[in-house]
Amino acid sequence: MTRSIDYGNLMHRAMRGLIQEVLQDVSDHGLPGNHHFFITFDTRHPDAQLADWLRERYPEDMTVVMQHWYDKLDVTDEGFSVTLNFGDSPEPLYVPYDAIKTFVDPSVEFGLRFENQDGEEEEEDEDDNDQPDETSAAKDADVVSLDSFRK
Repeated sequence: MTRSIDYGNLMHRAMRGLIQEVLQDVSDHGLPGNHHFFITFDTRHPDAQLADWLRERYPEDMTVVMQHWYDKLDVTDEGFSVTLNFGDSPEPLYVPYDAIKTFVDPSVEFGLRFENQDGEEEEEDEDDNDQPDETSAAKDADVVSLDSFRK
């Protein structure tokens, strides 16, 4: 058996490290300027922690927004916890980095997308070929093109 370099997993680990660094900076200093995040994660991940009513409402994935109000942001090597407001009800969440599907900061047109490890694409990605997706990575190589995020 020949050894090979797993660029896909290496890239995912580097991208998750970037997310950790950004969130740690926000935890230490707050959100600068107009920065804000849309974070989509897999609610089925065994280490994801969220209220039962949220898991029932979002049985596969959920997008949270960190912008005007968030509390208790705690960043670790494995994931982050944060309290967010859902209809005037503060709810704590824990999101492991490997549960994150997309991380977008629309204020600077930056985004990361994590392709499925098993090579399967989500149906919505296959059916939406006529609309460009600025957060999309190249499907065959897990490469993120930063050109689409530049102003």
